[in-house]
Amino acid sequence: MSTAEFQNLRILIADDNDSDRQILQTIVKKQGHQVFAASDGIIAVKLFEEEKPDMVLMDALMPNMDGFEAARRIKAMCGEDIVPIIFLTSLKDASSLADCLDAGGDDFLTKPYNRVILQAKIQAFARMQRLHETVQTQRDEISTHIDHMVREQEVAKAVFDNIAHPGCIDAKNIKYLLSPMAVFNGDMVLAAKKPSGGMYVLLGDFTGHGLPAAIGAMPASETFYGMTKKGFTIEEILKEVNKKLKTILPVGVFCCCCMIDLDFRKSMAKAWIGGLPDIFIYRKETKSIQPISSRHLPLGVLSNEKFNTEIQVLELAEGDRIYLWSDGIHEAENPNGEMFGTERLVQIFKESANPENLFDDIKRGVEEFTQAEDQSDDYTIVEVVMVNHEELDESEAAPGKDVAKSGPQMDWVFTYQLRPPSLRTFNPLPLMTHILMEVPGLRPHSGQLYTILSELYSNALEHGLLGLSSELKHSAHGFADYYRQRTEQIEKLVEETVTIILDHKPTETGGELIISVKDDGPGFDFESKKDNEHRTEGYSGRGIPLIRTLCSSLTYHDRGNHVQVVYPWSYKN
Repeated sequence: MSTAEFQNLRILIADDNDSDRQILQTIVKKQGHQVFAASDGIIAVKLFEEEKPDMVLMDALMPNMDGFEAARRIKAMCGEDIVPIIFLTSLKDASSLADCLDAGGDDFLTKPYNRVILQAKIQAFARMQRLHETVQTQRDEISTHIDHMVREQEVAKAVFDNIAHPGCIDAKNIKYLLSPMAVFNGDMVLAAKKPSGGMYVLLGDFTGHGLPAAIGAMPASETFYGMTKKGFTIEEILKEVNKKLKTILPVGVFCCCCMIDLDFRKSMAKAWIGGLPDIFIYRKETKSIQPISSRHLPLGVLSNEKFNTEIQVLELAEGDRIYLWSDGIHEAENPNGEMFGTERLVQIFKESANPENLFDDIKRGVEEFTQAEDQSDDYTIVEVVMVNHEELDESEAAPGKDVAKSGPQMDWVFTYQLRPPSLRTFNPLPLMTHILMEVPGLRPHSGQLYTILSELYSNALEHGLLGLSSELKHSAHGFADYYRQRTEQIEKLVEETVTIILDHKPTETGGELIISVKDDGPGFDFESKKDNEHRTEGYSGRGIPLIRTLCSSLTYHDRGNHVQVVYPWSYKN
């Protein structure tokens, strides 16, 4: 490397010997550098502060302030900058030379000076300076880029959270912890109330971490909330989310998932688990835990033709708790590289004195085990408590004052008939709900309307056409047998139909909706059941009494295979 590459260096020379200082000045100037000269350490420190040279040639032994002290003060003023200090010394013993380096010197040059060696040292340290400056510049650029990227991610995360959490994740019976490795989380927790009452809760764990892992959460959450609002079943939602993720995610990226369908009126839940660790049910009465294992592959792995929506039916009692978690909990490591594991999790349940504190006990147990070590994975915990349905606030916002109270959307009749192929594969309730929600004033009534439609349609199909007995639904095993028979019987339909008629008429205060459901079945002795009272216990026999409490009238026609209800409603202020 030529000397020209390092011209115009600013070099401070500090030496109390005039002749030595003059010799050095001459050598250094001939090499093309600018020189500042000092006769002792005090002057050297002052000149350094004023002129900020690129390099210092420092005599070790000087009056007033020796080179060692001057070097220490100069180094303290340098901060992050590298200003090489080369000690000039006649000292020969190793201890004295080591003192030069201990004082902040970067090298030393023994007297008498060799101009070739001096030039080589100046060039070497100049190269080191240039490299340091380059690294500093790149570091600052990277830091600026990272700050910009973090700000962008924080904005994106705010948008993401608004999309991913518009439901009831903060309901009083839900506790959750989302602990991501990065700004974005590869885990997601979704919760939404169903139009019929009850609640869906979904925990998903995408492959990987950070933004790439979180990308799939946006379409998944949009599908989840949109379909829940329209009244789709857990099986239909899972199938659609799987289809969407299979379409958009690259090969090798998928979502381990658990989705729970909670029915607070029937004190039961349905569970679908694909690829996540066992969920736990904590039984309040026995203070025991019941693990429920995964039976399926994660979402986004199989095509919809191969995707299995089989669910597990869980009987629950008020106060029972369901615990969901991503594998980050089980795989959380302590400083020794040991994993938290299932056994430690079970031990927390055994040792916890109060079920109200279980969620906090689990959270604290993981934190104490890992000892605040950096996470190796996103981890998530969710606790869902089975409560009385009346404890949950199921109210919805009333329509604004500008809602139209007249027009074609208020006075209409809609007739919809389902034949066997549709009865086997299609759920008409989301479509019916969507049509009714086109009447703005009916939106606050969506929960009641969905309940009415669901009960009437289920009765027409399952009891009217298929001849199933609701008495089968006395237990989780009974539910499984009921749905097995339903699947078998529905395949035998040939020409049977179910017809739904929605007839809406406006009134001064709102409107009146007449819902009629007809089936081709043999009917039943409705006269003997018309006085059944509304009840909340048990798994069957509650539908029609419930409808009577929601509607102004319920009337059977023909042989009992035609039922008509009247639902009057008014604008809520």
